[in-house]
Amino acid sequence: QLQLVESGGGLVQPGGSLRLSCEASGLSLEEYAMGWFRQAPGKEREFVAAINWNSGRTYYADSVKGRFTISRDNAKNTLYLQMNSLRPEDTAVYYCAARGGVAAQRPTSYDYWGQGTQVTVSS
Repeated sequence: QLQLVESGGGLVQPGGSLRLSCEASGLSLEEYAMGWFRQAPGKEREFVAAINWNSGRTYYADSVKGRFTISRDNAKNTLYLQMNSLRPEDTAVYYCAARGGVAAQRPTSYDYWGQGTQVTVSS
């Protein structure tokens, strides 16, 4: 069973930066893809970014392209999301997720989820 634990959320001013981490345990990630999703109050969970663990190929939502970077550390079995130039509309609970095979953008395509970490962008 794959377990995912996020960390790194918090309160940041507009224009600021945060780095989220997602530590995976229980299974090897070599045959998995991992993604970041977010959910704001009253809204559906939405895709942010994803990465194929083996190849390192990345995918981004249009709303975060050029501001967010997804990456992974094979040795630490950890996924990251570097978030720069944060905006109030980035405020949400951020979740990491994993699925077998290649990355996907629909939340329902993912089998494993972390508990989420709150990101609040406000002055």
